[in-house]
Amino acid sequence: MSIAVKPNGSSILTITLSLILFTSCSRNTCYIVRHAEKAAANANMSSDVPLSAEGEQRAQNLKTLLQDQSFAAIFSTPYIRTQSTAKPLSDAKGVPVQLYSPKDTVDQFITLVKTIQKGNVLIVGHSNTVDDIVNKMMGQSLLTDLAETEYNNLFIIKRKGKKYMFERRTF
Repeated sequence: MSIAVKPNGSSILTITLSLILFTSCSRNTCYIVRHAEKAAANANMSSDVPLSAEGEQRAQNLKTLLQDQSFAAIFSTPYIRTQSTAKPLSDAKGVPVQLYSPKDTVDQFITLVKTIQKGNVLIVGHSNTVDDIVNKMMGQSLLTDLAETEYNNLFIIKRKGKKYMFERRTF
């Protein structure tokens, strides 16, 4: 036995609006950090230096802090220090690190990040790029270049639909 239900015009409208709101209300969070502390360069090193012991510990702390979140993408510049900052979380979550070039325009990169509608994103950058990423995503100037000694900032941008909320923490 089957029962046929004839929806009236208002119930079709309600269902349609609910579907539009449900699908257009994307939610995700972008976590943006500068790479962790880098080793002091010596004469035998290039400018692409690895993390120091303190930096390796900070990368582990970042993993611990974010390990309960799900991630759709993890981005890093192609430098050893940024990739090493992202690697513990990447390994723990099974999400590969995708490289982006800090020489690309910020607009191109932000457009790519904004296409990720579901799932969180980690972006690891540099003292002179993190502010550009945050400012572009938020559509306003909130930050300036970070001091060379600042490694403990975690910038959080929560997106719900077309609304963005900014938060700054330390770790």
